[in-house]
Amino acid sequence: MERVSALDEPLKKQLGAATAKVMAEHLDLHTVGDLLHHYPRRYAERGELTSLGDLPLDEHVTVVARVADARVMTFNSAKGRGQRLEVTITDGSGRLQLVFFGKGVHKPHKELLPGTRAMFAGKVSVFNRRMQLAHPAYELLRGEDGETAVDSWAGALIPLYPATTKLESWKIAKAVDAVLPSAQDAADPLPPALREGRGLTDLPDALRKIHRPRTKADIAQARDRLKWDEAFVLQVALARRRYADTQLPAVPRKPAAGGLLDTFDSRLPFTLTEGQRQVSREIFDDLATDHPMHRLLQGEVGSGKTMVALRAMLAVVDAGGQAAMLAPTEVLAQQHHRSITEMMGDLAEGGMLGGAEHATKVVLLTGSMGAAARRQALLDLVTGDAGIVIGTHALIEDKVQFHDLGLVVVDEQHRFGVEQRDALRGKGKQPPHLLVMTATPIPRTVAMTVFGDLETSVLDQLPAGRSPIASHVVPAADKPHFLARAWERVREEVENGHQAYVVCPRIGDEEDEPRKKQREDDADKRPPLAVLEVADQLAKGPLAGLRVEVLHGRMAPDDKDDVMRRFAAGAVDVLVATTVIEVGVNVPNATAMVIMDADRFGVSQLHQLRGRVGRGSAPGLCLLVTEMPEASPARQRLAAVAATLDGFELSRIDLEQRREGDVLGQAQSGVRSSLRMLAVIEDEEIIAAAREEAVAVVGADPDLEHLPALRTALDALLDEEREEYLEKG
Repeated sequence: MERVSALDEPLKKQLGAATAKVMAEHLDLHTVGDLLHHYPRRYAERGELTSLGDLPLDEHVTVVARVADARVMTFNSAKGRGQRLEVTITDGSGRLQLVFFGKGVHKPHKELLPGTRAMFAGKVSVFNRRMQLAHPAYELLRGEDGETAVDSWAGALIPLYPATTKLESWKIAKAVDAVLPSAQDAADPLPPALREGRGLTDLPDALRKIHRPRTKADIAQARDRLKWDEAFVLQVALARRRYADTQLPAVPRKPAAGGLLDTFDSRLPFTLTEGQRQVSREIFDDLATDHPMHRLLQGEVGSGKTMVALRAMLAVVDAGGQAAMLAPTEVLAQQHHRSITEMMGDLAEGGMLGGAEHATKVVLLTGSMGAAARRQALLDLVTGDAGIVIGTHALIEDKVQFHDLGLVVVDEQHRFGVEQRDALRGKGKQPPHLLVMTATPIPRTVAMTVFGDLETSVLDQLPAGRSPIASHVVPAADKPHFLARAWERVREEVENGHQAYVVCPRIGDEEDEPRKKQREDDADKRPPLAVLEVADQLAKGPLAGLRVEVLHGRMAPDDKDDVMRRFAAGAVDVLVATTVIEVGVNVPNATAMVIMDADRFGVSQLHQLRGRVGRGSAPGLCLLVTEMPEASPARQRLAAVAATLDGFELSRIDLEQRREGDVLGQAQSGVRSSLRMLAVIEDEEIIAAAREEAVAVVGADPDLEHLPALRTALDALLDEEREEYLEKG
């Protein structure tokens, strides 16, 4: 029988059932290996006290500090006389009050004498406008003066672990002490040549140094090594995925000379940007190979991605195949269909009177189409009459059959499930080529991790004729007259023959009521502003006399399309909408956008929304309305958005403010992030180097036959769910 590796041993065996249960339920730690990879968040030093100056409210914290004074107070309550112990602790940067009540007073009263040093853990709350910890757990640090030295605190650096109310940092530290000897059995996933070439310590040594460092140099050495583990194992998983893709067969699609693409190009009323030409070359080279293209096309809002995608689709039609474009919403599918048929003109009228010589049919397929139109669209697809189909997830249904699907274009990847992409790819006789487009700029390192199974092309030039967008923060609470001025600006734009959007975070009908009540329990948090209420107030108040209409996700598809058409035709002055307009909506005459409660949106989302204005020759204006105070992080975020139009810069800010675990976790189909040590933004060099090493290792040994420890690490990273994610990715 195979011996269970020491790191795979359940924690129950080492720590007892009660502790193991808390670790499993609250920290998702199940094995010795899980606990050894639960790294300290930071380290407190004996000589240097942890900062009390900037404690986060309502969070569970661990602090190291000295008792300044302690006194027992007597008070009267409905239940009679009671006692409470008030202890003030200090660390040089600030002071904090601890309170203990009732029977909980005696032990701390005896132990927490002035001058005593201890670790304290609890939830930070506010009482009488002062920060406090009520009934904190504590551990005395007595080791320094030789009396009853606690072995676990003998080192100079005290590890502070990500903890929970059920399990304080020092209890986790004691559990780590119990399993640390098992670290010597840790199989090393890094090939010896890589480890030596990069001057990295071995894994058992890194684990010992991260948990029980003697010096700061120990911590740095351990971190370097453990970051490499995470970056390298993830990049090997992605490199193997890319390698497997190159082994799949696909039909090469080379555009025919003098065909549809050449005719289309010869009629373009403008010249393509150098960026568009370069990216098109990369795509055409991929389409000409006999294995499927997997390419991510990143482009700023309005950089001309749709044009690049359309030319790729025309090339595939020229080569005898069909192309499908998948959009996340019906509004966007209809928008794409409209703009593509307009760009193609009579080239989109294949089989019709007046259609051009090389023309093909461009059909739309959405869930809400009438039965007759749907039957005709399905027929055009199965016979091959339609070279291009644009649709929503309705394209994925079993009934939809293609004559010869050669290319799938997915718009706005982050809104599209991997399963949906996979289902559409399964409709080709051989795997079709895949082009994924996103207008959310992704920093290079995130592209290498989240979308690491795709080759990346970037469009960063805006086509000629796009206008600059001025963005300003409107502090509605501090300066109400600024908001009044914002509505005047909207009126001015409309008087000059233009149109405007007003965006709100919520729709505002009955279904939102429960959330509204729950929000109002928060005394200082009103519910987010809602489309229906704001539209009503504007139409009766500051925008009276203008044609104000609403658009949101719960409207019937026909009603949404009708509003969008009338807005595009100029029959609506102001469109009050939710984020349904976030991607792809193209109305060049819309020049102003007011985003209400802008602090409720993410940085990337604000950037996407702003990209809806300034799409014509007149300059765009985006006003970010907020009631948040000037010093708040939310205001700083809005100021950053107002200060730059560079989406890549904003995506870095966005990522630094969120934990990248969220970014990766989300992209890994909701699985807990595999990154504990690696910071996607800061560790760009390690990720890039790990990708190179991974490509070399997989090229030499695709099945990793000679690297069993790396295979084991991969299995641990790619549990079934993640494996499936990459398989389909």
